[in-house]
Amino acid sequence: MKMQFATVAISLAALTLGGCGKKVDTTSNNAAAAPMNSVNAIEPVPVAESAGQTFANAAAASDTFEIESSRLAQANSQSASVKKFAESMIKAHTASTAKLGQAAGAASPAIVPEPLLSSVQQQSLDALKRKKGADFDAAYIEAQTRGHQETLETLKAYSANGDVPSLKEFATKLVPIVTAHLNMAKGLKS
Repeated sequence: MKMQFATVAISLAALTLGGCGKKVDTTSNNAAAAPMNSVNAIEPVPVAESAGQTFANAAAASDTFEIESSRLAQANSQSASVKKFAESMIKAHTASTAKLGQAAGAASPAIVPEPLLSSVQQQSLDALKRKKGADFDAAYIEAQTRGHQETLETLKAYSANGDVPSLKEFATKLVPIVTAHLNMAKGLKS
């Protein structure tokens, strides 16, 4: 009996001494437990976007710009050829958005494209909203030509050097389509 008591006493002593010198974790997952102030507040650090995310966002923004500006063309253009082109752009860029979503979703980890317009795209769209008739047609044709040229350059660059295989394949397949759109835009007359 004395032997069992000694063993238990030694075990308790070891456990007690084992806890000495250990740092106590005072952090809590409960936000209410520790009020935040300027001393202990942790600011989120911005995380750099991956090249794949950047490309997906640019492609999504391009599609959004093409669709929105083409919807304006259907309402504000006086040219039958511009309206026909705009209708084809809405269909093509809606399909492109769906394909981009599939390619981005196939990435590991999955990428979610954010279709936020660049400041240049937003300014162009805002300018188009203020125009009608022949003035609109000229501005729309210029915006479509510039936008498709920029998109083509982005697609070619990602097709050559992309880091996400599914997005790289998407870019490669889109190059001839966007080249055709660019040529069509250049051929439009206001």
